[in-house]
Amino acid sequence: MTSQTTIDKAGAGDGPPSAPSGATPGKGLRGHPWFTLVTVAVGVMMVALDGTIVAIANPAIGEDLGASWSDLQWITNAYFLALAVSLITAGKLGDRFGHRQTFLIGVAGFAVSSAAIGLSEGITMVIVFRVFQGLFGALLMPAALGLLRATFPAEKLNMAIGIWGMVIGASTAGGPILGGVLVEHVNWQSVFFINVPVGILAVALGVWILLDHRAENAPRSFDLLGIALLSAAVFCLVWAIIKAPEWGWGDFGTWTFIVGSVVGFGIFAFWETKVKEPLVPLTLFRSVPLSAGVVLMVLMAIAFMGGLFFVTFYLQGVRGLGPVDAGLHLLPLTGMMIVGSPLAGVMITKVGPRIPLAFGMALTALAMYGMSTLDTDTGSAVMSLWFAVLGLGLAPVMVGATEVIVGNAPLELSGVAGGLQQAAMQVGGSLGTAVLGAVMASKVDGDLPGNWADAGLPQLDPEQTEQAAEAVQKGAAPVPPGTPEEIASKITDVAHDTFISGMSLASLTAAGVAVVAVFVAFLTKRGENAEAGAGVGHI
Repeated sequence: MTSQTTIDKAGAGDGPPSAPSGATPGKGLRGHPWFTLVTVAVGVMMVALDGTIVAIANPAIGEDLGASWSDLQWITNAYFLALAVSLITAGKLGDRFGHRQTFLIGVAGFAVSSAAIGLSEGITMVIVFRVFQGLFGALLMPAALGLLRATFPAEKLNMAIGIWGMVIGASTAGGPILGGVLVEHVNWQSVFFINVPVGILAVALGVWILLDHRAENAPRSFDLLGIALLSAAVFCLVWAIIKAPEWGWGDFGTWTFIVGSVVGFGIFAFWETKVKEPLVPLTLFRSVPLSAGVVLMVLMAIAFMGGLFFVTFYLQGVRGLGPVDAGLHLLPLTGMMIVGSPLAGVMITKVGPRIPLAFGMALTALAMYGMSTLDTDTGSAVMSLWFAVLGLGLAPVMVGATEVIVGNAPLELSGVAGGLQQAAMQVGGSLGTAVLGAVMASKVDGDLPGNWADAGLPQLDPEQTEQAAEAVQKGAAPVPPGTPEEIASKITDVAHDTFISGMSLASLTAAGVAVVAVFVAFLTKRGENAEAGAGVGHI
């Protein structure tokens, strides 16, 4: 890629870099790289927390608003759909109008949407404002990466992305703990109201500190048809993933949306070769490292988010822990991501991304194998060990894959690259939950009848068996009210043993995905355009 920007040219000589077009180097804190990092981290933290904190509030929301199970699923699905469909387009908006403005609008809109959810008196309004949360979250996430890409010079970018990844990892893992505390001691509305002061802080810091960066050859027009085609293709893919557990992977409806997604992506790719200023220039994917980084992000998210999905059921359902205690048991994972992400940034700067990325995915595979050995009576020390190994493995992948994607894109497409990175993570996480969920469901459906009969329990009819299997997949024991204690104990043992067998197979599948990702990691390399991205301001 040969695109040159004002910043690119500034980095070519021996003198200090000049400001990008449309920006004036600030005095004091204005445009300072490290304070820019702090500012975007505050906004990103708000969105990352919302990815996991809301799940803890769902039961309380359902009880307070009289929501059905389907309604509660839409609280998550509406947010995820809006976020996934909008990310790349939102990144393009940042490239066109400036990442500072896009970030500030995203943060302010996310905070206002959060307040509206807290004030909602019906489940329909909660779902509607969750859509707005997703749209505004899509605006600020790629903009945050675009600001880091434009502000930091190449030798500091990995460290900055390391800290950025640390914030995302810590916020994602810390969501259940904070959510549990707020729901138990305040109310479910507080889970959303907490975003308001955080958003105000992020906006205030952004107005004070952030400097607008514009590439000299930034896009001047919008590929409206491309936006429509890409949005439709992503929607069909994500919708198929969301509905597959309910419809079944062999269902006609599931495959209709999958085929529709493939056709949509094909038409989109064809159109992008014809339009003057494409939404996503396909020349981006001529870069093997960038393409490998996107694939790696998807595979990492499948193993991480899919595997972690079952761990929460294991801790709360099988081990009987409350939301707060379950979150505390995940602190080794959070802690190692906090420690490991900046260290990974330093290591990647010194030796390049290949070895750290491959090592990180190998550790992730080892951790998922270890999690496949968890049992009903596994000690906390053993659990903590595997969670710590997982955090240590994820840290270099989160940092390295992000740098590979953003660093191998030209500066004028840094927003689109940031959108690609986030979309890959979101789609991978959803795929992990759906695919590993199907593995879990298949194992439970196959083992439960035999385990039930072996325990000498009364035979269930097909409807009762289906209901029992659904409960077991969530780590719950399907004990009817009034069941004698001896029978209840047997049902609980069967349910937990069957869940463990399903989780073990799902974890082994996640480990296999991580092993594949080890080989993908060797296709990556340091960003081709990173050296040209020397930022402005003070280091």
